[in-house]
Amino acid sequence: MENISINIQVADRPFRLTVSRDEEERVRKAASILNEKIREYSKTYAYNDKQDLLAMAALQYTVAALKFEAEVEFRDNHLEQKLVDIDTILTNQTL
Repeated sequence: MENISINIQVADRPFRLTVSRDEEERVRKAASILNEKIREYSKTYAYNDKQDLLAMAALQYTVAALKFEAEVEFRDNHLEQKLVDIDTILTNQTL
């Protein structure tokens, strides 16, 4: 897979990143979403510097990621058990 160098800005700071071509759009979109969240927080909350806003955004997205992981794990475990149950029923029907 081919890597490319891209320039993005997060909290008004430039960053040069090397990403795979497949990831470029996702990285740019993530930076855009993060910058928008920082703008929202800057209008809503008192802050000393952009680091405060970055910390709040990082916390929000980390909580969301943990929630998503827990939901996926629950679905996977639940689905796996349902598939085992279905397999058992089908196996018993064919006997």
